[in-house]
Amino acid sequence: MFERFTKDARAAVVLAQEIAREASSASIGPEHVALGVLDVDGSGARALRDAGIDPASVADRLRDMVRESGLDADALASLGIDLERVSRSADTLFGTGALERAGRALRGKGRRGSHIPFTADAKKALELSLREALRLQDNEINDRHVLLGVLRGGGPAAEALTGTGTQVATVRTALETRPEAA
Repeated sequence: MFERFTKDARAAVVLAQEIAREASSASIGPEHVALGVLDVDGSGARALRDAGIDPASVADRLRDMVRESGLDADALASLGIDLERVSRSADTLFGTGALERAGRALRGKGRRGSHIPFTADAKKALELSLREALRLQDNEINDRHVLLGVLRGGGPAAEALTGTGTQVATVRTALETRPEAA
């Protein structure tokens, strides 16, 4: 399937892997894939702009999702630990992002360059990107198709793509009709 990916779509998948690795994620999810597409800033990001959605805001929401996936705040709260308070204290004592850096250092030992698998949802989003390309009668899978696959797959990453108050149909239409060259 990857042989059908355009340069931007391939770059997005590579970026998704790098984002997951930098975040010390155990796997690559749809949020990493969508973030990779937005970081490439190709036709998919332009289509979101056309729909009135700020790709930078979507990327911020996705980055928050990636960051939060490292520690389960609800599980810690059940033990009486307020993750937000601990994070603020660590930031005050050791600088902004201290807790995140420490977790990355601990989880990343021995993992540099190692393979990070795609989650079932990320695989589904990539498969759906192929289906979207076929449905639109496109010969290649570009970054717009990848975003359509994430959107069609549903879940938190899809919700981040629609922004606040934007209809899914509006986003789909913008992604489906965006000309490749801009």
